[in-house]
Amino acid sequence: MFSTITTALALCLGATLCDGPIETVAEGFKFTEGPVWVDDHLIFSDIPANRIYTEDKEVFREPSNQSNGLTLDAEGRLIAAEHKARRISRTEKDGTITTLADNWEGKKLHSPNDVIVRSDGTIYFTDPPYGGNPKELDFQAVYSISPDGKLNKLVDDFIKPNGLALSPDESILYVADTEGKHIRAFDVAKDGSVSKGRVHCELPGPDGIKVDVEGRIWATASDGVRVINTDGTLLETIEFPRNPANCCFGGKDGKTLYVTARQGLYKVRTKVEGIRPGK
Repeated sequence: MFSTITTALALCLGATLCDGPIETVAEGFKFTEGPVWVDDHLIFSDIPANRIYTEDKEVFREPSNQSNGLTLDAEGRLIAAEHKARRISRTEKDGTITTLADNWEGKKLHSPNDVIVRSDGTIYFTDPPYGGNPKELDFQAVYSISPDGKLNKLVDDFIKPNGLALSPDESILYVADTEGKHIRAFDVAKDGSVSKGRVHCELPGPDGIKVDVEGRIWATASDGVRVINTDGTLLETIEFPRNPANCCFGGKDGKTLYVTARQGLYKVRTKVEGIRPGK
């Protein structure tokens, strides 16, 4: 473990977009996922523990219905992809939880994995069968929920759709296909629909992805966090003490990259600001 951490620190210090060493924020979890910056702190999912934690290991929500991806809408409400409940939920200002989507044409979703929100309120999410629930659908899709609450199936030819992100101008939707070993890009229309799907880049085991203000993708993969330029070329790979599953930008200036990696939570300062939901 010592040699792995040393390598990670050295790689980060020499990388073009890091601005300091990798730091351990907290450890001792079961499987961390879904980090999101909320106001002045970080929260993230621990899927097997059935909890959402803060970065100082305080319980934010329990049970979480084995939540995975988390994000915020424009009103600052928490949107969660819940494995166990097989749904996308929203936590209202009074603390009540609303189900936004849990089935497609009467058949239960597999186990919603990751979720993002466009500035107009359109929600995008992926639905692979990682939650171990009985399958009722014979495809794995990317969906949208329109501002009026309508669920739309956008693309259903993924092997394992996982993390997703929008470009800074929201004209492109990026979706990671973990078993397909690539990130696909789609043009996004005003009504939220997508078209012209193409492979943006190939990488090993892509999982959660985020985008910085200059349009670069920061993708967790089986060999670390890969930073990918707008043309799909690899800029650098940042190694972490454990295999990362997801990441997000946080801090007051949006220049701290938080990474959930198995039993740990890590962070590193960056030279570029990342896009934060709800901002």
